[in-house]
Amino acid sequence: MIEAQYFPPVTQPGSRLHGNWFPANGFKGWKQINVKGKLASKSFGDLQVLNVAWHATPTPQPTPKRRNGARSPGDAPIERLPVELLTAIINLLVLDIPPNGLERRNIDLMSLLLTSKTLHTATLSSLYNRITIPHSRIFQKFLSHVNSHPSLGTIVRRIDFSHFNPSTLFSTASERSQARNLTSETLRQCLELTPLLQEFLAQEYIDDDLDAAVLRKLFFGLDRLQALDFCGCSSALFKTAFAEVVSNKDDWPVALTVKRLSLHKCMTLPATVLDTLMPRLTRLTHLDVAGTRITDDALWSIPATARITHLNLAKCKLLSAPRVIEFIRSHPAVAESLEFLSLATDARSHELFDEQHLNELIPILPKTLKSLSLKGSKMNASHIDLLLPLTKHLEELALGRSLKLRDVQRLFIPQARPGTPGSDGDVDMTGEDAEIAAQLAWVPHTVRYLDLSDMWGGELDASTLFNDSVLLQSVTEPLGVVEFSADVFKKVRKSTGALARYRWRVSEIHVRSWLVREGGDNEDDNGARHWKMGARYWGMRKVPVAKAEVGGMYGSYMFGRTI
Repeated sequence: MIEAQYFPPVTQPGSRLHGNWFPANGFKGWKQINVKGKLASKSFGDLQVLNVAWHATPTPQPTPKRRNGARSPGDAPIERLPVELLTAIINLLVLDIPPNGLERRNIDLMSLLLTSKTLHTATLSSLYNRITIPHSRIFQKFLSHVNSHPSLGTIVRRIDFSHFNPSTLFSTASERSQARNLTSETLRQCLELTPLLQEFLAQEYIDDDLDAAVLRKLFFGLDRLQALDFCGCSSALFKTAFAEVVSNKDDWPVALTVKRLSLHKCMTLPATVLDTLMPRLTRLTHLDVAGTRITDDALWSIPATARITHLNLAKCKLLSAPRVIEFIRSHPAVAESLEFLSLATDARSHELFDEQHLNELIPILPKTLKSLSLKGSKMNASHIDLLLPLTKHLEELALGRSLKLRDVQRLFIPQARPGTPGSDGDVDMTGEDAEIAAQLAWVPHTVRYLDLSDMWGGELDASTLFNDSVLLQSVTEPLGVVEFSADVFKKVRKSTGALARYRWRVSEIHVRSWLVREGGDNEDDNGARHWKMGARYWGMRKVPVAKAEVGGMYGSYMFGRTI
């Protein structure tokens, strides 16, 4: 602020008698100067009374008094929290699984928007960060808001259609098309308005709306996109659109930003699509190509810079066992990083691994594995010995066919045979000595889930399970979930007395059936693991590409289907 200044006359610069004073910025005029309680100042002499004070003394504002402990606006303790903490607290109110039907959504978040300016700003971030679309009216409403306020689109990081159900609003496809809430045009417009999108989760109910323009935007027009899920998309329009996009190789960059890709059960996609995609996934960590036409060459074209932790090759009929084994053995993308590996097949229609193939595969599996599925493979008792080291770090294990229950239980309790050498190499130990040596050398297993659904009625019955096996006894803990085939489960569930005695209960989702242990070491274990990315049930059939609670169509593919 400029203070009052004296300017001497030009003709007599040394004079203090002539000249003029220039008032300060805060000077309010003579009429506003308070002299002895009066505002009628008219003379220069009054300045002497004011001691040449040109500025009015600011009146201190009284501190607002609290009423019954109430705070002034913006002064509440929660409003003074750092933005990171406040956002984390508000995120706890966000629902990954929306309510059924047309019920109101995000009621708590909408209430927070009206609480205060501070909470309004923080809540907007949580409300628009992850967008879940259960039906087309919600999508139309979201698109309208973002179109009116483009800044909201920059908050969006995930668009999730996994819970989308067109029958919620419309009973027929023609009614849905006439409403035109969700079309390829509106979907493309949505992607244009969300430039910082990181995760796009689609599914079979919207595959007709994924035209070539939408796919180009997803692969080439979103620089920060990391996760793509096309679970179950297999319509003719989707196939044609994808084929059109890959037909022009000049449009494709050398490397894509996508880290997590799911083409789970995209059965109609031609092999050329996968041949084009795989070499460009330089930062790949999650890959689900279950039920697709991926070939050995496409699998091997995955760049060495990828670090795959989750790999689902279930029901890939164009793959060959020797090339898959060599890929797992030597490819840099999977050699030291795999946590989830599914090589499952439907034994009634296809076999990928026979007994000899498993002899080569099992010993080379990495110690990082937490989940392994060999469902559909042809196994024998010797494979149990090969699997034993894996059970010290695996939490999920799906076994193949042709095994007996007495073989399986060797995975969970020490089994000594006469002639077993001791620690000193003595091969003459028999009976009790061999059993003690086996128990001393035993390392407890870590398996929580065991899939025996390839053991059909002729190989497993309720009498053997409850009377001749220790599988359901407490000695096999922490084993807590055992899956059976439908025909075996029908017999097992009738043995209510035995189930109660061993403290197991039945559980079913669609066509899958389990026995779940009650109490024991797993009583406080909710099933959540970092490698499940939000899922809590055991026995995943589909690889998740976004960290979220599982439900909707993804829940069906992940936990409600046999493979």
